[in-house]
Amino acid sequence: MESFTGKVAVVTGAGSGIGRALAERFAAEGMKVVVADVEAEPLARIEADLRARGVEVLAIRTDVSQAADVEALAEQTLAAFGGVQIVCNNAGVAVGKASWDHTIADWEWVLGVNLWGVIHGVRVFVPIMLRQGTEGHVVNTASMAGLIPSGFKSSYDVSKFGVVALSEALYQELDAIDARLKVSVLCPGFVKTRIMESGRNRPGRLENDAAIEAAAERPEALALHERLRVGVTDHGKPPSEIADHVLQAIREERFYILPHTEFDGLVRDRMENILERTHPQVRRF
Repeated sequence: MESFTGKVAVVTGAGSGIGRALAERFAAEGMKVVVADVEAEPLARIEADLRARGVEVLAIRTDVSQAADVEALAEQTLAAFGGVQIVCNNAGVAVGKASWDHTIADWEWVLGVNLWGVIHGVRVFVPIMLRQGTEGHVVNTASMAGLIPSGFKSSYDVSKFGVVALSEALYQELDAIDARLKVSVLCPGFVKTRIMESGRNRPGRLENDAAIEAAAERPEALALHERLRVGVTDHGKPPSEIADHVLQAIREERFYILPHTEFDGLVRDRMENILERTHPQVRRF
């Protein structure tokens, strides 16, 4: 896709972090932007900020884990703008625990947002974009955790591996039918976002009681959580830089978007370990 002016982009998780940066970047290219988020106040802020810049913007409160919400997002997008050319399935949350300490509620929350959110986005928007018959692009946000997992955040890793697999399958399918619609998978490393605070948006029905949470506070999990927090806050790339990578990948119709080249060696090591039938490498961030 070479020209963005006047086209329509839908971004989930647009209230903050990478999602907000994507919305701002698309707006700077002259696009009409649909911003979606489960958190009402940040969603209202990005809507107001974009509108103040003269951007045609539509804000829709959306829980991407709910099929009906994503269907409504598509319906309102079409009603407002008549079509859609870019969809970024970007919303994400995280839990840091040992695999056996994850509760059903933990799994339902993380997979619901991170994986089912992307599944719903693909299921709802891809048929619309194919029917349009015009060029378009889907960007699914995974993570380096979708390529190189580590301990004590297995629900997050599983969800992101699923996003990579879904995206690779979608790439194969679109190529098989010679579609003008393209797809990319975004696998960032540390980015200055509020992912470590994602519990602020956890629905009450999926909360664990205090005793369950306390029992899961293993020293190893807490240590990893602190290393990740430092990585995000002290060493994370600005979301605007990630948005620039995404825009360039859409221009080039490039599938893998890996903004953090410092992780290339770990990706390569994992693939070589698989082919050599060796044990997974134990990693400590």
